[in-house]
Amino acid sequence: MPWRYFQLNARYFNKSKGIYSKQDINDMIPEQWRLQQWIDTCDIQPHAYPVFVKPEWGQNSKGIERADNHHQLDDIRRRRSTAAMQHLIQEAAQGKFEFEIFVIPSDTARGDCAVLSVTKVVNNGAEEFPINGIYNKHTHYIDVTPQLSSDDLDAIWGYFKTVGDFRISRFGIRADSLESFIAGHFKVIEINLFVPMPLVLLTQNTALLRKIKLAIHCTWMLAKITKTIPNDQDKPFILFKKIGFIQRAKRLD
Repeated sequence: MPWRYFQLNARYFNKSKGIYSKQDINDMIPEQWRLQQWIDTCDIQPHAYPVFVKPEWGQNSKGIERADNHHQLDDIRRRRSTAAMQHLIQEAAQGKFEFEIFVIPSDTARGDCAVLSVTKVVNNGAEEFPINGIYNKHTHYIDVTPQLSSDDLDAIWGYFKTVGDFRISRFGIRADSLESFIAGHFKVIEINLFVPMPLVLLTQNTALLRKIKLAIHCTWMLAKITKTIPNDQDKPFILFKKIGFIQRAKRLD
């Protein structure tokens, strides 16, 4: 049923907050790939800059700001109008390149992967630490999956399947190169769990017919993976809870 798409990662939904908490998810990342991140209570100053200030929930880089020094951080804190949503502070990943990895695991063979694509994020601006996203006019995407061997893909899947038992996910990471990433040397910027978009569909080097085939394949795999959701699972009505949370936040703003 269509509404089951919103339940794919229901076990990771924070019922008390009504969101997929970025802090909860960050705590799941193994230490070697995890960036330092904490809930901003305005009484802790970072040891190094830049840092990124982000809402505890959000997608497509909405609401994220970068502070290059403590004066900018104090200004960001002052401009926060309400406590509608907690904000996080995250250290900047030092890798030279950013990649987005979209994953759908197999619905039949536990531990296997049905869909895995790797997209390189390119920013044409002059900033060293840009806030990339689909609404950043300097950001575009390149599909690098065809450059990867089956062993490379197995290695990447091997890293991410240890983070959580997600039925769909998109990992944002930074590494010094594609080769460094494959070797396991990277940092995870963020993990999106609420029906994330496969960014390969936005890549400049992928033909339209190929994108259509990928979209159909992903949709079919998602339809199959929904069948693995237990019928008796105590699931929150995530879509409605998220809509309610957004409306409450708007009223407080």
